[in-house]
Amino acid sequence: MSLKADRASLAFSFKGGMLPMTVMELTSADPEHIREQLAGKLSQSPAFFQHTPVVLSVERLEEPHLALERICAVCRAHKLLPVAVRGGSDPVKQSAWALGLGWFPPQEARGRPLESVPASEPEVAEPAPVEGGASLPVGRIYRGTVRSGQQVSAQEGDLVVIGAVNAGAEVLAAGSVHVYGALRGRALAGIHGNAAAGIYCRELHAELLSVAGSYKRLEDIDPRLLGTAVEVHLSDDQLAIAALS
Repeated sequence: MSLKADRASLAFSFKGGMLPMTVMELTSADPEHIREQLAGKLSQSPAFFQHTPVVLSVERLEEPHLALERICAVCRAHKLLPVAVRGGSDPVKQSAWALGLGWFPPQEARGRPLESVPASEPEVAEPAPVEGGASLPVGRIYRGTVRSGQQVSAQEGDLVVIGAVNAGAEVLAAGSVHVYGALRGRALAGIHGNAAAGIYCRELHAELLSVAGSYKRLEDIDPRLLGTAVEVHLSDDQLAIAALS
């Protein structure tokens, strides 16, 4: 059998890769406490809770035994998908494996928690021109780079970012999201269900794009569009990404 034919017979191959992943760092082992906070977060950013894979970090918990199955059930009830656990004692590791989850050893340098940018930083402005000459209502303008771990949102109208959105950062708006720079983090438009919203950016490298709950991750984006100016909108209930001329 030739080498080419042998390769064609392979069912899969393993490849290393760095995939964007949200870490949910637990500071409470109480499933009801977690449920209450998740319900509040869901009301603020419903589009984020759309089958998002998360790693449950238990490094800050001292309990040797966790109600891990109940915690995972709470996450899934709020449309989060636990895929692995980080840290914890040997019983926690065994519980993770029994539930079909992966397990990662604790790491010393933890990422910063995803925080909202203080309200004093953004500016509210009059409607601003965007690509194509249209004029849309602006709910919020943010000037500068949105850094990893930060979240900038516009609960009404559009969000305009005069700068870049770094990997690990999140921008979201009730209307459209406009990024006048590189978009490397997550962008969510139409977070209250506005299907007419869109995402516009000068340079596309996004970890995740979402409009009214429909989303695409970096690996789902046509590589030919990466690094270019694009517009993102819904078409027949599917996320469509097109180059901006």
